[in-house]
Amino acid sequence: MAAARLDTLQPVELADGVEIQLRVAGPAVRSTAWLLDLLVFLVALLVIELALAYTIAHVIGGEMTQGITMLIMFVMNWFYNVIFESSSRGCTPGQKWMKLRVISVTGGPVTVSQAILRNFLRVIDFMPFLYLTGFLSCLFTKRFQRLGDLVAGTVMVYTDPPPVTLPKTTVNAERRAPPIPLSREEQAALQQFLERAPNWSDERRLELSGILQPLTEAVGMEGLRRLVGMAMWIQEPEAPKPSPPPFR
Repeated sequence: MAAARLDTLQPVELADGVEIQLRVAGPAVRSTAWLLDLLVFLVALLVIELALAYTIAHVIGGEMTQGITMLIMFVMNWFYNVIFESSSRGCTPGQKWMKLRVISVTGGPVTVSQAILRNFLRVIDFMPFLYLTGFLSCLFTKRFQRLGDLVAGTVMVYTDPPPVTLPKTTVNAERRAPPIPLSREEQAALQQFLERAPNWSDERRLELSGILQPLTEAVGMEGLRRLVGMAMWIQEPEAPKPSPPPFR
């Protein structure tokens, strides 16, 4: 059961290096949201047809009214999802009801171009019938992405993911003075590193400490320990007792 749940929790590293986890939505809940949106679509179309029939149909005639209805249905069919998913909420009424939303694979909101690309490719996902291609794509991709999601770089996630803390290696560091004098900006950068590192993945920490290898004169975890120790020294040169606990 634990292995099955791992597939729904996907780590995403944001632009500032902070790693978050997103709970992606599987085919079952997405299908339910699609059926709800289909119901909303049909009800809205019925209301529009009745409104036209009781307002302008007797003026412009039945054929013209039918043509307007077909045009409205065409626009709704192609832009219903685009309008809702590219909004600030990032979800259609059906997706909102199921507590889902569409986001970029980078963790940010969906752009208009992504929403257009994602939904215009529904034609391919629908083939040969009832979204069979899209369903198979969801089953064989790690983030349950249909072809439209893969091309547009989007993913559907739950809006209320459970709080999950990624396991991180404990860094036991001792205060140590930098081997060379550092400018005020460099000292501030090290202090920011110490404050923000607990939110980063191990890979991100090691990557940044590797960039500062000329300063730490070490690589890997040893370089990270030395960098943390220097940041601790800058934050408080006179080591109090006891020293603060290592971050995770």
